This record gives sequence, C-alpha cells and structure tokens, in this order.
Amino acid sequence: MTDRNALIQPDRGQQATAIHLLDKTTLPEFLKQLNAGQRASLAAQKFEAGGYEYAIVPDGDGWFVVSGVANTANLSSWCLAKLADVLPGGTYRLASGEPGKAMHGWVTAQYRFDRYRKDAKDAEPRVLLTRQAALIDATLAEATAVLMVRDLVNTPAEDMGPAQLESEARALAKTHHAEIHVVTGDALERDYPMVHAVGRAAARSHAPRLIEMEWGDPSHPRVAIVGKGVCFDSGGLDIKPSAGMLLMKKDMGGAAHALALAGLIMALGPKIRLHVLVPAVENAISGHAFRPGDILRARNGLSVEVTNTDAEGRLVLGDALTRASELKPELIIDFATLTGAARVALGPDLPALFTRQAATADVLIAAGLERDDPCWRLPLHDGYREMLKSDVADLQNSPSGGFAGASVAALFLDRFVGEGIEWAHFDTFAWRPAAKPGRPKGGDALGLRATWGMLKARYG
Repeated sequence: MTDRNALIQPDRGQQATAIHLLDKTTLPEFLKQLNAGQRASLAAQKFEAGGYEYAIVPDGDGWFVVSGVANTANLSSWCLAKLADVLPGGTYRLASGEPGKAMHGWVTAQYRFDRYRKDAKDAEPRVLLTRQAALIDATLAEATAVLMVRDLVNTPAEDMGPAQLESEARALAKTHHAEIHVVTGDALERDYPMVHAVGRAAARSHAPRLIEMEWGDPSHPRVAIVGKGVCFDSGGLDIKPSAGMLLMKKDMGGAAHALALAGLIMALGPKIRLHVLVPAVENAISGHAFRPGDILRARNGLSVEVTNTDAEGRLVLGDALTRASELKPELIIDFATLTGAARVALGPDLPALFTRQAATADVLIAAGLERDDPCWRLPLHDGYREMLKSDVADLQNSPSGGFAGASVAALFLDRFVGEGIEWAHFDTFAWRPAAKPGRPKGGDALGLRATWGMLKARYG
C-alpha cells in the first residue's frame, strides 16, 4: 500500500521532474521560450492550457510536464490532481511557485479502494516536492481524514456494521489517548430508546450501539461532533425499492465524517474539549422491527410518532443530539446522509447546511470556499415546524406532504438540540456518482474540510 505520508516531501534540491503550470494568458509567452520541436510536441498533443489539460514535453535527455489551470495566480485544491493520477511514478516539483492547497488534491488523487480486488497492485507513488515544509503535516492530516471517510463509506455493510464502526472509534481513541464509552443492550434501550428501536431488528452481530468519545483539556471550550451511523438502511418495514437500497452502505457517511474529523482534530490539536457521538445501527427488517404507527419516547422525553420507518436517521440523531446537549457544549455540529430532498435541491456536490445563526453559516461557507469544499445554506424556517405536528404524540418523524423535506428534517433535529446552543447540521451525500480529478467515484467527504477550517480558525 502506498505510504500517503510520503507523497508530499520537503524540497531540498533533490532531482525531480518539472511541472509548468499555465493558463490562457501565460501560455503565449511560455511558448516563446521553447524550441521548435517542443512547440510541435505541444501542438501534436493539442495542448491549449485548458483546465486539467497536460502534456509531456521532451527536453534533451529528459522531459518536463506542462499543465493547464484556470488561474496560475490562484491555484485550487484540485489543479494538480489529474497529474497525480496520470503521470508516471516519480518525483516532481513546480517549475515556479509553490503548490499550496493544491497539495491536497495531489494526495487524494492517488487514493485507490482495492480491498476486494484479487489483482490489486500498489501503484508507484508520485511524490511532490515543496519548500512550504511547514504546511506538509497539516496537509497530510487533512487528506488522511478525507481518505478515511472514503474507506469507511466504500466498505460494504457486512464489513462496516455498528461493531466495525465501534472498532474504528476505538482505534482512534487508542491512537490519540481519548476516552471512549459504548452503550449497548438493555442500557441502550433505557437511555437511548430511539437508537435502540431503529436498530433492534438487526442480527446480533450488527446490534445497535451509541459510541461516545471525549478528548482534550476539560477546561477548553466543549465542541460536540455527531454523526449518523446507519450502517445499512433497508427502509425498515417501509422498505426501499432495490434501486434505492443499492447505495445504502453509505448511510453511515455522517458517522464516517464525524470519526474522520475527530481524528483530524486530535492529530492537529485545536484547543477544544472534543465530544464525539455516533449512534450506530442497521435499519433492518424482522419480526422485531419498529413499525409505522409506533410511538417512541426519546431520551429527552418527547414522544415521536413513527409515520415512516425509512426516516430513521433523524430518530437516532435525536437521542445523540440530546446527549450532546446535556453537557452544555459551546457548539454542536452533526453530519448525516439525511434526506433525498437535499440532493434534489443541491445535487451531489453541495452538502446542505442548516444553522440557527446566520453567523455560523457564514464562517462555515467561507471556510469551505477557502478549501474548495463548498456548502450551501438552506432555511430552518419556523413556519414549517407545524408540519411535524402529530395527532397522538409530541411530533411525527416524517410528514406526508413531501414539501421542504430537508428543512423539515432539520427542524426535527432542532427539537433535540439544547436551547441557546450554537448548532450546525450538514445534510451531506457522502458520495460521488461520477469521478472528478482528485475525487474518484464512490464515498467522499463533503463538508468535512469546511468544518475543519472553521474550527481551526476559531480554536487555533
């Protein structure tokens, strides 16, 4: 397996192949510096300095690379990603300037999920040199978090059930000397009744649990990270069609984000008291499954009428958000693959962001733009709260009207977040249906880097 920590290395003048980055405005002057044969080579490869275009140009006994970018003065996280995927193995450096945040895409482009391939082979790594040595550790830590999300989401549900999520959390806790506590069985039914109800139909090997981890100086501001850990979602008795079930191994994408972000926080050490909560379940079907029409009593005492067993993620998050709120954090952030409505509204690239305060959204959106991890705010519209009313309970989990589905789901979660607590909710897809440079098809982190940028700016 390629050592990801070796893909970015300090530039100490070692031998490396040059990469010339060009845009439409800098190409003409660059061409004047080349000999006739080199210009003919570029012409033959139809290189015009468009985004992600590249060419290999002979240079005496060797060669160099030219690559098109949108703007040479403002490199994106992904502008080198295609090169990292297609160039021969070896060591490279930019002919001028430094890669900056483009180092992220250089690392993530070399990700491969080949755990189940009999013929899997380690590719020869492409190493990028930089004189910005101070950025290397942080860049690699951020990329490692993104790739952890990919690995967890891409792994099939049989090998990434609640017990395996617990194992991942325990490994993180051991690495970073965090405290970990897992609630199962009778204690789960008593203390986290909605988590238990959603997961109780699963096989014993995939039994439900609440995973809780704490790290950091208790005197620092408390920040809670909550992730939806539905390791597979059949829809329950309101069963999904087969096409809707095919990707439901990714329904624990919120938990993957929470654990990966926790690892990043613990590796780089902002001054917070971190509290991580992952309700881990499989929404299965059996004679013991929870039913439409059941009324659940949540951890915070609210009664919830189950009007759709396929709206289970908000139920398990409700109990976890209640627990997070009990310890009076300064900030709660949750990640969940919660609604199809968010995808209809924003497509696969943009996680829907909901916050109680506009200022919270502003800093998260700005941090996402800085890191090329954009998110888009949708409204927590008070006028839609009435959609959650039930005739027989305090609220229902899934209104029948179908309007504003992502906002209504977020309003449901809001009922379980303590009063006065700053809160952000990401309704993220955690998946890429089509590959882009540095972002292969499959599981992916969407909103994680934005959140990390916000936490780093706020807590150092």
